[in-house]
Amino acid sequence: MQDRIAEADAARDSTLLRAATWMIGAILSFSAMAIAGREASLSLDTFEIMMYRSLVGVVVVAAMITALRRWPQVSTERLKHHGLRNMAHFTGQNLWFYAVSAIPLAQVFALEFTSPIWVILLAPLLLGERLTRMRMLAVSLGFVGILIVARPSPATFNIGLACAAGSAVFFALTNIATKRLTRTESIWSIMFWLTLMQLVLGILFAGYDLDVAFPDAQSLPFLLIIGCAGLSAHFCITNALSLAPAAVVVPVDFARLPFIALLGWLIYGESVEIWLFVGAALIFTGNFINIVSSRQQ
Repeated sequence: MQDRIAEADAARDSTLLRAATWMIGAILSFSAMAIAGREASLSLDTFEIMMYRSLVGVVVVAAMITALRRWPQVSTERLKHHGLRNMAHFTGQNLWFYAVSAIPLAQVFALEFTSPIWVILLAPLLLGERLTRMRMLAVSLGFVGILIVARPSPATFNIGLACAAGSAVFFALTNIATKRLTRTESIWSIMFWLTLMQLVLGILFAGYDLDVAFPDAQSLPFLLIIGCAGLSAHFCITNALSLAPAAVVVPVDFARLPFIALLGWLIYGESVEIWLFVGAALIFTGNFINIVSSRQQ
């Protein structure tokens, strides 16, 4: 009996270690995308970055679908839903890329972590989910955290903060739309229409002024990193969630904040105040309360 318990514990520990390893991959991918996005923004605007990122994504996703023979799983039945989801994601991603070029990277990531808080508020309207007392507590803690991180005032508030906070709202809308699509659509169908539709949107918005900048030798490597890192981040998170509960995965994901703060300090000389971590801790607590309360329902 004890041997069986020991084997079960070892198997569980091995699974959790694999999940944590996948999350480390996600942390590295998101961080690489943020730094590459800032570097690419020196010569390209956010619409151009999104256009080239989506082009890389289309090529990679199409190649993977072909190699794995998953084209029968790519459906055309819910293109309207895919379109709404991808317009939300396109907007959020553009705001995010602008934010990483305008404010400290740690501040961007801290505000991005509020996306689950917005899901709690929007889900009752869009998915018919209940807004419980515990979820209201999670929302309250999250918004106090936002105020501490952003500290909005005429002296400290800027367009970069607004874009970072706005990106979290549109990412929340994206997650809600994704939840609906996953009821009937495969991950390959979602990923294919994600990259293709956002490529079309990128071309339209990047070319609205008939002045599209082409990547040069300096920006091209960063665009390739952005395209590949964006796909690998979501792939890593999906695998981590398939191995371990969200209550295990989310705390590991929050390691992104001190990691990107360290990179911002080393690469760009960005200083980080203790209040950013205080606010982020409240945001994390709100997210964690929501996860635990959802499991108990």
